[in-house]
Amino acid sequence: MAHQWGYDKHNGPSHWHKSFPIATGDHQSPIDIRIKEANYDHNLEPLRIKYDESTSQIIVNNGHSFNVEFEDSEDRSVVSGGALVGMYRLKQFHFHWGNCDDHGSEHTVNGHKYAAELHLVHWNTKYSKFGEAVKHCDGLAVIGVFLKIGEANAALQTIIDALDLIPTQGKQAPFTGFDPSGLLPATLDFWTYQGSLTTPPLLECIVWHVLKEPISVSHEQIAKLRCLYFNHENETACHMQNNYRPPQPLKGREVRASFY
Repeated sequence: MAHQWGYDKHNGPSHWHKSFPIATGDHQSPIDIRIKEANYDHNLEPLRIKYDESTSQIIVNNGHSFNVEFEDSEDRSVVSGGALVGMYRLKQFHFHWGNCDDHGSEHTVNGHKYAAELHLVHWNTKYSKFGEAVKHCDGLAVIGVFLKIGEANAALQTIIDALDLIPTQGKQAPFTGFDPSGLLPATLDFWTYQGSLTTPPLLECIVWHVLKEPISVSHEQIAKLRCLYFNHENETACHMQNNYRPPQPLKGREVRASFY
């Protein structure tokens, strides 16, 4: 039977270690990125990102966030470069956000939180499938993008317009012809480190690339995310907010930067 976890007082991040002991491991995510302690590495390559809008398939409310899921049987939506060796295919992307505009990101920078955080999840094609990749420390590559309050984001609005179709857990709808490149900032400078999934099962299988430059999102757009529900239809209504894990101890890991 699946473990019941969430973001409430009785099943939130402070309780996850009871069912998932790896929660106290040495390579957990997210982290607080301390700018002065991140080491510039001239050997890091630029990120090379190629997304094909024909690979987007569905949008799903999974009861913790919502996923936009992609067809990943071929190398059509991929990332390489950065701290990666080889090619990684896009599997899905999702967001984390708070209950107000001044916090909601999982990673922080010098203790500063952003309004929300986007995670683009890719898996290493040297493994046979996503489920195999997560068993290895280089199995996944996640690109983290901060969202700050400002002007409305046109690409994000396309997603927000679909949220009315998936209000509660388990709801899904077709979501085709979407190019996630529109959710990336103009500059792809990044911090990178070895870490984990930020939700159970918290596997330590991710090469993280957290982008320095945030993208803009309007107050109204963030507010729309909070209109989703954690619960199934016909259950007690519980708005989806504060679906983020706090920063975890670095425990000696190196954070590298692609920029001075």
